[in-house]
Amino acid sequence: MTWQIECTALLFDMDGTLVDSTPCIEGLWRRWAVRQHLDPDFVMQHVHGRRGIETIALVAPHLDAAAEVAVLLQEEARKLDGTVAIDGAADFLAQLRPDQWAVVTSAPRDIALAKLAYAGLPAPTRLISADDVSQGKPHPEAFLKGAALFGLDPQQCVAFEDALSGVQSAQTAGIPVIALTSSHSAQELSHAEHIITNYHSLTLKVGERIVISGLAQR
Repeated sequence: MTWQIECTALLFDMDGTLVDSTPCIEGLWRRWAVRQHLDPDFVMQHVHGRRGIETIALVAPHLDAAAEVAVLLQEEARKLDGTVAIDGAADFLAQLRPDQWAVVTSAPRDIALAKLAYAGLPAPTRLISADDVSQGKPHPEAFLKGAALFGLDPQQCVAFEDALSGVQSAQTAGIPVIALTSSHSAQELSHAEHIITNYHSLTLKVGERIVISGLAQR
């Protein structure tokens, strides 16, 4: 069975959606967990799709989250090895005009741009980062601001996400979601409107409106 969705702009999460930096992120957070005498597996349950400051507030509320994040970001900026583009992402973006897509990420702006460049993906002309919001995903602020960059109602956009917190963020903002199974299973992402394994499974028609077609993965 096929599905089709139409919109005016696309809002992409970054980690797990446009780039795969899983080895970098997991190594970073697991090393931090060990230093803080925390269970690394427990910490990793709260990492994907969230700003670092909110992850630390959840898993270690006794720590100074801002100070800890500053150290983590310095380490992350130095270690981009292993960061690659998600399968099919480059070709998919190449079919879009620069004014038809934006990145909405929980990463700081400088790290987001560095990861995209390292993975060989274009820099977006519109970007909402951790620096631009007061409340991170799953709060809808990031995606609401993403839609506002285009002057659009949220319902005129489609979001691409891989994390549960990101799916919730977009849907709470009123934006339908196409979820990639790069970090979570299809079952875990079942609340998303559509689920894909990679961009090769999509057909894209671009004009004044964007029409995306795919095969049902449920």
